[in-house]
Amino acid sequence: MTIIKQMLQNYEINNLEDKMNALKEVVQEVALSGLARAGFFKDVAFYGGTALRIFYGLDRFSEDLDFSLITPNLGFDISRYFSYIENEANSLGLNFKAEEKVKIKDSNIKSAFLKGGTKEHIITFYESDIELKNINPKEVVKIKFEVDINPPAYAEFENKFRLLPYPYQVRLYDMPSLFAGKIHAVLCRGWKNRVKGRDLYDYVFYISQNAKVNLKHLKARMVQTGHFDIDEELTIEKLKDLLVEKFNTIDYSNAKEDVLPFIKDKIKLDIWSKEFFIDITKSLKEKQ
Repeated sequence: MTIIKQMLQNYEINNLEDKMNALKEVVQEVALSGLARAGFFKDVAFYGGTALRIFYGLDRFSEDLDFSLITPNLGFDISRYFSYIENEANSLGLNFKAEEKVKIKDSNIKSAFLKGGTKEHIITFYESDIELKNINPKEVVKIKFEVDINPPAYAEFENKFRLLPYPYQVRLYDMPSLFAGKIHAVLCRGWKNRVKGRDLYDYVFYISQNAKVNLKHLKARMVQTGHFDIDEELTIEKLKDLLVEKFNTIDYSNAKEDVLPFIKDKIKLDIWSKEFFIDITKSLKEKQ
C-alpha cells in the first residue's frame, strides 16, 4: 500500500466530496513535510485553521496553509521552496506544481498555489468509482499557501511532530497565539459586510479547549490593521466588551451558511445565537 493510500484510510469517505477533501488534506500534509525538509520552519511558523486541524484536532475542513515569518523580512522569497514541495509530492505519486501568485499591489502576504488534476488523483488513489463521470477533467485540486512577511510582534511558538508521509517537525504558533489570531479575525476581518462563519466555528473550538489568549499579540495584530490604538491598554475585560459588541451585530443565518460546506456535523450550529456566543465569552482568559 502506498503512503498516500495509508493516509487516506484515516478518513470517513461517504461521497465524492469527501474524497476530494481528504485528498486536499493529505496534499496539505505532504506540502508541510516537503517544507520541513527544506528548512522552512527555521524562519517560519505555521498558524491558522489548518494548523489547528492537523495539530489540535479541529473537526472542520480548512482550505489554506497559513504561515508567518518569525521576524519581518520584506525580501522573503517564497518560490525558493517550490521545488521541495513538488519533489515531495512527486516522490509519493502526486503530480503537483507550485506557482507564486503575483500581486499588483504591495502586500505583507506572499501567496502561492499548489495545483494538480482532480480526476487524475482520484483515479490513482481510489478504487474504480462510478462518480468519476461527475468530475470535470479540467478541475484542479488547488491548495493556497501564504506567508506573512511582516508579522505582528509577541507571538509565541512551539514545535510539533507528525509521522506521515514521513516523520517531520513543524514550528507553529502556540495555542494562545493561534487564539489571538482567530479573535482578531472575528473582530476585524472584512468579509463582504458579514462575519466569516468559519471564524465563529473555530472560536467555539478554542473556548471548548479552554484556550487562553495571548493579549499582547492580539493587540499588536489589531494595531497593525488599524483596529486598536497603540496607546490604549487591551485588557481581558476590554476584549470581552469588544466581542460582545461584535456578537450583537452578526447575522447568524449567514454565518452558518458560510461554514456548512466545511463540516460534517451540522447539528453543532443549531445553538448559534448572540446569547450563545456572549455567554461562552464570559469564560475567556488571558495567558499570564
